[in-house]
Amino acid sequence: MKSSRPTRSDVGPRPLGCDLLAYADRIALITERGQISYGELARRVARAARKLGSGRRLVLIVGANDVEAVVAYLGALAAGHPVLLAPGDNPVAVETLTSTYDPDVVVRRVGRRWRYEQRRAGSAHVLHPDLALLLSTSGSTGSPKLVRLSHHNLRSNAEAIATYLDIRATDRAATTLPMHYCYGLSVINSHLVKGAGVILTDRSVADPSFWELFGRAEGTTFAGVPYTFTLLDRIRFETKRLPHLRYVTQAGGRLAPEQVRRYAGLGLEHGWDLYVMYGQTEATARMAYLPPSLAGAHPGAIGVPIPGGSLRLEPVDDIPGPDGGELVYTGANVMLGYAEQPADLALGRTVHELRTGDLARRTADGMYEIVGRRSRFAKVFGLRIDLERIEAGLEADGVTACCTVRDDQLIVVVQEGHHRGEIDRQVAARCGLPVHGVRLVMVSELPRLASGKPDHQAVGALGEATQPRDGATGTARGDASAPTALRAVYAEILDRPEVSDDDSFVSLGGDSLSYVEMSVRLEEMLGGLPAGWEAMPIRELTARPDPPPVRRLMIDTTVLLRAISIVLIVGSHIHAFTIHGGAHLLLAVAGFNFARFHLASGDRRERIRHIAATVARVAVPTSIFVAAVVVFTDYSYTWKNVALLTEAIGPRFGDERNLWFIETYVYILLALALMMAVPVIDRCVRRFPFAVPMTVLGLALTVRFGLIPVSPWHHMATPVQLLWLFALGWAAGKAGPEWQRWLVTAITVAAVANYDDERLQVVIVGVGVLLLVWAPKLPSSVMLRRFAGALAGASLSIYVTHWHVYPLLDGYSRYVALVASLVVGVLYGGVVRRLTARLPRLHRPAPERAVDSGSVAASL
Repeated sequence: MKSSRPTRSDVGPRPLGCDLLAYADRIALITERGQISYGELARRVARAARKLGSGRRLVLIVGANDVEAVVAYLGALAAGHPVLLAPGDNPVAVETLTSTYDPDVVVRRVGRRWRYEQRRAGSAHVLHPDLALLLSTSGSTGSPKLVRLSHHNLRSNAEAIATYLDIRATDRAATTLPMHYCYGLSVINSHLVKGAGVILTDRSVADPSFWELFGRAEGTTFAGVPYTFTLLDRIRFETKRLPHLRYVTQAGGRLAPEQVRRYAGLGLEHGWDLYVMYGQTEATARMAYLPPSLAGAHPGAIGVPIPGGSLRLEPVDDIPGPDGGELVYTGANVMLGYAEQPADLALGRTVHELRTGDLARRTADGMYEIVGRRSRFAKVFGLRIDLERIEAGLEADGVTACCTVRDDQLIVVVQEGHHRGEIDRQVAARCGLPVHGVRLVMVSELPRLASGKPDHQAVGALGEATQPRDGATGTARGDASAPTALRAVYAEILDRPEVSDDDSFVSLGGDSLSYVEMSVRLEEMLGGLPAGWEAMPIRELTARPDPPPVRRLMIDTTVLLRAISIVLIVGSHIHAFTIHGGAHLLLAVAGFNFARFHLASGDRRERIRHIAATVARVAVPTSIFVAAVVVFTDYSYTWKNVALLTEAIGPRFGDERNLWFIETYVYILLALALMMAVPVIDRCVRRFPFAVPMTVLGLALTVRFGLIPVSPWHHMATPVQLLWLFALGWAAGKAGPEWQRWLVTAITVAAVANYDDERLQVVIVGVGVLLLVWAPKLPSSVMLRRFAGALAGASLSIYVTHWHVYPLLDGYSRYVALVASLVVGVLYGGVVRRLTARLPRLHRPAPERAVDSGSVAASL
């Protein structure tokens, strides 16, 4: 083992994590599960420090916006151990850093628990006494080139930030950025040094649950990169009531001046400040900030140096004149230097001022403005990407390429002669970008200068001029992820001749079968799908900053439940087995999808038209098939079955009642359409998306529990008696915060218990609804997803046709009859989909882009 002296030459400031008890009674961390005081945090940090021991070792912590990650980080710092903070959202980067630097201890989450993996008792490295923290220079690229920071760097920058932001003990900051990102880490550091609170969450600002937690915790501030403000626009941030909000910070790339003006004005109107900031990892985090009072007059500026720092301009050829040059920063937060190999961890200070690589000018008012960049670093989705390193990695793989950035997308220009294969996915994985953040451009020869070096200006022009081909065969996935290709896929699957970047799956009338097909295609193109993608505009899907996590193949829970339910229904009717509950569960799934698709967007008329079109998609194919049965067979259907009126006017027994489920579903939808036609009810549905279905559920449960007796032989008895299942699914679909999901869970257990004498039916319905509430996706395989998707999409057709298929075969084999019924239903469903694909457009006025018939039709 190599030794490292525990003494520190950087003896001025105490390490972060050592002075937590000074604020013992204050709230330090707030999560969805509760609060942790500074006193409790100090005790946990002390325990973490004891786990790590007293001898200095290199500790790699896989970062996460999680209490245990913060505790491990502070515990390591307090005990004097240098921390290598790795990106928790990029396993490739973690593996690269682990193999390069061979940490002595690795702290990571394994399943639901955090583990301290002690790889050796001592240290394999010589660690400089001043070394406190190692951060990647390039965000999440996994580059072994790290920034070496001291305790003095960390504390001085945290206190400088706290000074110009005027952070107070009553402040509570939400972690809108990952902990391993220097901007996100600076939010934690600067608030903890002042005894303020930190709201730990990994939820996006586009997630309503984020704002529910922010409001409950009385949040006073949050940070954002430019894309964060795009999301804020999408969710209409200006309409949110945030009485405790004091200020919003922005960094991580240039925010358009018009956006700066807009949000600065919004802050003035609502009583909070906007701080535009500038920084780099090499400066620990922040170097400059724009005072809020100057944002309106200087929206394009980075402002003035932070307290204790200074900026100067060094003349360069790129910017002539005395007021322009490369921006150079000096201050106590300037890094010790870089590390590119383990031996560099023994180095002391090798850097005394920071040449930022940014070209800037100084205005007459003393404001600094960035006008360009000298180096080959660039920011994509808020991540700092080392273009030269990407090129070097491709060269090592035998690929000749040159990189540039255009419109927040990494363009990789590849010389022909190389197989495109998975280049885009490999590059995306190395950079920590989503696949759609990378686009490949193939050229016969890379443009070069006379010196033989790549002509970066020409490469940039190629990236700007080359657009992905519309759905062209052989288009690389990186190309296919551009909006043009996504529009082509939406148009193909949903049979829509006109698709815009503002359209979504819901607004284009996607149904449950197309949901399955679309999700598979999009996952192949984008590498993963965020929760709620079906309601997101196409432009938002192509601008997602969060790289999809590496995970096993998943299936949408509603798809699996529909497939299981239709198999149980048909199998029970054939008596291949007797397991009831499938139809009841389907009704709950239908309610869930009603909330998911029909109520996602649109005004009152659009919603009514959406529901009416869904009724048509269910009723018309069913009535046509039943009419054919009446005309061409001697089956006991009548005109009442064709009109779907047996539940309304009888008879409610025998074969004529085979279609009770479809009639019940249609009647419920028609009743909801009438409700939505009342303006005050429509407004309530929009304003109280969870309370309204809970109210309907409460009324329906009075029938379920017999408080309002309904005779089972009375006309319309079944729709009234089973309304609670649909309403339960509706409430599950609108349950957001955890307390709402627990409330639905409790009601589910109470309502399902003793519902039927058959315990298996109770279990099927109860477990199915709970899966809707708590598990939107389940582990799957390619085969299962295809099989379930086919059955789920054709479940309506299977239900209608199986009555006339299995009698032909059940005398031979009930199981053969079951398979035949499923196959015939799937085939008939394909015919129905082709015939009904254009039906929704009949319900939409030509000038409008309305929400058409939705996906609940196929959820039967």
